[in-house]
Amino acid sequence: MTAAFTEIDGFRCYAPDVARDFADYPGEGFDVTAAVEANSFWCRSRNRVLRRVVERFTDRSRRLDMLEIGCGIGGVVGELRRFPHLRLTASEIYLHGLRYARSRFPDVTFIQLDATAIPFQAEFDIVGAFDVLEHIQDDERVMQGVNKALRPGGLFLVTVPQYQWMWSALDEIVCHKRRYSRADLGQKLRRSGFEVLFASSFVTLLFPAMAASRLLSRTRNPAGDRKEAFASEVTLPPAANRVCDWVMRVDEAMLRGGISLPFGGSLLAVARKS
Repeated sequence: MTAAFTEIDGFRCYAPDVARDFADYPGEGFDVTAAVEANSFWCRSRNRVLRRVVERFTDRSRRLDMLEIGCGIGGVVGELRRFPHLRLTASEIYLHGLRYARSRFPDVTFIQLDATAIPFQAEFDIVGAFDVLEHIQDDERVMQGVNKALRPGGLFLVTVPQYQWMWSALDEIVCHKRRYSRADLGQKLRRSGFEVLFASSFVTLLFPAMAASRLLSRTRNPAGDRKEAFASEVTLPPAANRVCDWVMRVDEAMLRGGISLPFGGSLLAVARKS
C-alpha cells in the first residue's frame, strides 16, 4: 500500500505538519552549511569515506534502491549520485534543506519525511543516515523504522559524532541530543534487528586537535546570533583547512585497507538487516 502524502512546493511530504519546524536542527544551519560545505575538509573527507563504503559493501553489478534520511542540503547526495547502480531517493524533514538540495541536484528524487515515522516497508536495499541520529531523541525508533523499510539483507549505513565527553558549544548550537560510543551505537543497532558488519572511528589523526577545540569551546561565549556562532565553529582558515584535508587522507587510506580505527571524533557503522 502506498503511504499517503501531501504535496508542498513539488515535494511529496509524508509529515507535512513538521515540514516547516526546526525542532531538531536550526533553520539557519542549512544556510551556514551551504556557505562552508564545499571547502570543509570534514565534509569532503566524510564523502570520500562513504564512497569507499559503498564500493566495498554494495553489489555494483545490479541496481539497488537507496534512501538517505536527513539529507540536509544534499552534501552526501552529490557523492552517492555518482554511482550508476544506486537508484537514489533522498529525504529531509525540513523543506528549507530540501529546497537547497533540489536546486543543486534536480535529477534526484527528494521527499519530505519524519525519520521516526518512515512510511515504507521492504522498499529499499540500502538506507543511509549521515550525522542524523544524534539530532533525534528517539533514535532507536528511527533504527526500527529503517529495518522495516529495508528488504531482507539490506544495509544501513550510519555516521554519528563520537564520545559524550566531547560535548561542546557546537553540539548545543545544532541541537544534538547525544554523542555516541561504539558500544552504544552497536547495542542500539542490534536491538533494532541489525548485524553490525563493520564499525570504525574516523578523524583519528586529527583527534587531539579536534578534542582540544571542542573542549575549549565550552569556555567561549558564542559571538552574535546562532548563525554567526555556528559559522565560527565550523570555519577554518583556508591553509589550515587544506592541511586537515591531507591529514584526513591517512585515515581514509587505513579505512580503505579494511582497518577499523580505534578512536576519533566521528563513528561509522555498516549494519545488515538480520
